[in-house]
Amino acid sequence: MASASPLAGRTAIVTGASRGIGRAIALHLASLGANLVINYSSNSTEAELVAAEINVSSSPSQPRAVAIRANISIAADVKALFDYAEKAFDKTPHIIVNNAGISNYLTIENTPESEWDKIFNVNAKGTFLCCQEAAKRLMRGGGGRIINLSSSLVGSNLTGYGAYTASKAAVEGLTRVLAKELKGTGITANCVAPGPIATELFFAGKSEEDVKRVVDMCPMGRLGETKDVAPVVGFLATDAAEWVNGQVVRVNGGYV
Repeated sequence: MASASPLAGRTAIVTGASRGIGRAIALHLASLGANLVINYSSNSTEAELVAAEINVSSSPSQPRAVAIRANISIAADVKALFDYAEKAFDKTPHIIVNNAGISNYLTIENTPESEWDKIFNVNAKGTFLCCQEAAKRLMRGGGGRIINLSSSLVGSNLTGYGAYTASKAAVEGLTRVLAKELKGTGITANCVAPGPIATELFFAGKSEEDVKRVVDMCPMGRLGETKDVAPVVGFLATDAAEWVNGQVVRVNGGYV
């Protein structure tokens, strides 16, 4: 019989965990028994609320979740994030979920160079820096998990997301190579690629007509919810997923 707490005693770092998909992933991993490092870039209040929700069931002297600000596009911040995770729970972390990301809704023709740079700085470079540190710092010999968030837009090629789609395609390529480079460590590297999910990031810049058009593209007839994504990440984080490595798992209701 599978354990009700398959991640008990393991530390998981989730970037961009103060809201949206990241928040749902953090809460789900906590429900599987993991200790959580809630990373955020700007909103400390929301991040602390996520940590507090997890800590409701833990001892005040031994919290199971902590929140820390770090800009994942800066190498020193990423190193400090891992240092903090080790210190907070007095052990080497097992899991990192690279969820932090930004987007825009602009055609390639109308995307300023500065917007392109901003998106790649967070989505591609940020994931690269976190993967690089994870390759050095995650637990070896079993249970080490790198889970990167991509997007089903890499498959659908929807207009208006050129820079974002390109940045996520970079993440998928990076993940496949990393999985092979980690040979012998017991650490797996995979991508989860959600379809359209009802979050602030998705709705930004869209009209009701835009949203309806996307919903009509999905065989399930609705937008995805964060709870549709979190359990897939949870599975990949457990020992049950040891034989899943170097893969991109699309979670999109048949959208593509």
